[in-house]
Amino acid sequence: MSSARERLTDTLYGVGWSTVKKLPEPVAVRLGRTIADLAWKRRGKGVQRLESNYARVVPDASPERLAELSRAGMRSYLRYWMESFRLPAWSAERIRTGFDPKDLHHLTDGIASGRGVVLALPHLANWDLAGAWVTTALETPFTTVAERLKPETLYDRFVAYREGLGMEVLPHSGGTAFGTLARRLRDGGLVCLVAERDLSASGVEVTFFGEATRMPAGPALLAQQTGALLLPVTLWYDDSPVMQGRVHPPVEVPESGDRAEKTSVMTQALADAFATGIADHPEDWHMLQRLWLADLDPSKGPS
Repeated sequence: MSSARERLTDTLYGVGWSTVKKLPEPVAVRLGRTIADLAWKRRGKGVQRLESNYARVVPDASPERLAELSRAGMRSYLRYWMESFRLPAWSAERIRTGFDPKDLHHLTDGIASGRGVVLALPHLANWDLAGAWVTTALETPFTTVAERLKPETLYDRFVAYREGLGMEVLPHSGGTAFGTLARRLRDGGLVCLVAERDLSASGVEVTFFGEATRMPAGPALLAQQTGALLLPVTLWYDDSPVMQGRVHPPVEVPESGDRAEKTSVMTQALADAFATGIADHPEDWHMLQRLWLADLDPSKGPS
């Protein structure tokens, strides 16, 4: 990305956070839907990739059904952005009533046990809202990581935004994040990781909707090394303003095998849980990038 384009991107995000959060909620909803429909009609690379990814999730879908899904997917994606731009202005009550997670006992029991908990989730619905709900409704701080974006000022905006919601944010690059996450877990803390896309191009190979991809090894390794509970989480939208979610049963550490074998089994279990949630609500999976190995240039990794 050129420096001029990076500056433009940073400016647009800045306008979003400074302007959209001041709009009445119905106006923001209509604006998001209008932008989504315009982007969908243009059929840029992101929309085409989204549709291609949906073709893996819903393999028997007709071209017309895929088009419907991609339109719904863009509306869901823009709902995420409109909510995220407005989250810093939401009251604590609005955050508490904005998310309704099912099977929450898996998380609350894990937190109460003091053994540490790793929440792993895919890019479904609004993971930032789920995080804000945890820090607000459960009054539980947590640590996460963020991809280093360009320009640096844009990365700083995202870090400030998430820290403002009560999260501790570590940079994905730099090599120190894993050790810090492990320390938080050994102290009985909570770690949340978006974990279905491998940014290192050296993750664990799994089968995902019948094809090979790689997912990060971090969640499984952290659970093994610290004894923390590993919980998959999936999210979705319905027709209400309240986001829905489910905390899935724990992914157990296998009793046999070396570290690599255990990591492989556990990461496949995460992939299977993610696939369940994505298959039930494909339009809320915001994956506008290449994911499967068959779509990747091995020399470049994910793009």
